[in-house]
Amino acid sequence: MYNILLTDDEKIVTDSLTMILNKNFAEQVKIFTANSGTKALEEVRSKNIDILFMDISMPGISGLEAVSLIKQMNPNIIVIILTAYDKFQYAQQALNMGAFKYLTKPVNRNLIIQTVRDAMNAVDDERGKQTDSIKLHQKLNVVSPMVESDFIYSCIFNNGNTDFTDYLDYFGITDSDYFFACLEVPDTAPNNRGSVYEKIREILSSKCRCIIGSFMGNRVTIFFPLASGGMDSFSEKIQHELMGELFTLLSIQISAKIKIGVSGIEHNIEDAQKAYNAASVLLNKIDSSGGIEFSGLQNIQQGNSQTAKPAQKLLTSIRLGDSANAGEYARECATSILAEHKDEPDKIKGALFELVIQEKNAVVELNPSYKNPAIDSAFSFFEKTDSVQEQIQYLAERSMECALEIQNLKSQTENPIIKKALVYIEEHLADLQGLEPLAQTLNVSPFYLSKLFKEETGDTFINYLTSMRLEKAKKLLKDSSMIIKEITAGVGYNDQNYFSKLFKQRFGVSPTEYRAKATSN
Repeated sequence: MYNILLTDDEKIVTDSLTMILNKNFAEQVKIFTANSGTKALEEVRSKNIDILFMDISMPGISGLEAVSLIKQMNPNIIVIILTAYDKFQYAQQALNMGAFKYLTKPVNRNLIIQTVRDAMNAVDDERGKQTDSIKLHQKLNVVSPMVESDFIYSCIFNNGNTDFTDYLDYFGITDSDYFFACLEVPDTAPNNRGSVYEKIREILSSKCRCIIGSFMGNRVTIFFPLASGGMDSFSEKIQHELMGELFTLLSIQISAKIKIGVSGIEHNIEDAQKAYNAASVLLNKIDSSGGIEFSGLQNIQQGNSQTAKPAQKLLTSIRLGDSANAGEYARECATSILAEHKDEPDKIKGALFELVIQEKNAVVELNPSYKNPAIDSAFSFFEKTDSVQEQIQYLAERSMECALEIQNLKSQTENPIIKKALVYIEEHLADLQGLEPLAQTLNVSPFYLSKLFKEETGDTFINYLTSMRLEKAKKLLKDSSMIIKEITAGVGYNDQNYFSKLFKQRFGVSPTEYRAKATSN
């Protein structure tokens, strides 16, 4: 069965096409119609359309604008343009968008029939590819994570007798160099661990080759195989850059409090347990605000113990787009550098200069075309300027600029519908009745909003709403003037017992117990 959508503002056209299709493909097609581009978008959102007929000239958004939006929603849909416009520029634009055919009115009945047959064949080919791909992914999704977890487990609990040969052959690992990372996503609710874990796998697998263990107590262990090259400074630089980029992506897409401990580069698989332990120890050093720790003294900054922590704090704020605190952290870091290299102005300049470059690199990871004239002239600035106060001010200003740029990049990548949805949810926690009223407010279908919400946030609508309500309840419970019944209603629940049950499931204590502890501190 093929779902075909006929879009034209002239009913005689859709009626004629319907008659032709029913006469020649009666048992094979299910036909839908739309009289505008906007209506076509709604039909594509709510129905699994295989083949789309689209006119160019219609009220509201044009046919080509509608095709562009539809192709973003469903890249595999077969689009047939049927229009009175025979200008080359329209045909070229349509074909560039991925249109299957460009037909001009009036069109021969036999051409319509042949075009639909060809479109059906194209749909069949795509369905075959998708079926094969789904089967392959289903097999890999079941088998590979199990083997990966078993390998990671063997590394962690290696008793000296483990033979890693079969594992390495299975993963196609021929080089000996590798390192471990231990990653933690604090405060992940048990019912949300599955989606968080899948997001971690998606981000890591898209950026590099790695073997990912299972989720244990909000922690994941990752094995990164490397091409052999020895533990020289170049290898460590690549390691730091890779993990810095992954930290940024994970922080933006999953949680701003991501914590990662990274081992040094090892050369013998028999030392896997040692490498894991090193990464685990580093992870435990990171405070609740999140961050990344590397093995040894060569940390995110220069590699000295006194300035590594402030530098890490500064670069973490840059990667998170925390423009409000970046300037303060820059001054804190500069103070550490001054204390470390007092009476050594050249070393102070060098350390500050390197920080500025690392800040720019953090932005370039997300926006390769990023330009900042003040940073581009950093070498000249430090060469000519001997005033320490001017140097610190320069670092603070560049830090805020880089953090603000990442903040802007993050906001641009959010879907505008979801941005509106999140704002509306926050403003209507107490009276929001569910997904359908929200979808109606945003003028989209509930099905489309539900799918988009999961894709953009990594969580279902109801899980997100519940999390927001319970987090707000925690804040309100610190106000002893409000009774729990008022707080229950204030976060959108009518049943206090149900609210208390949800609260205890999420935080391990009842609202009353939480209030007693919070107000006693």
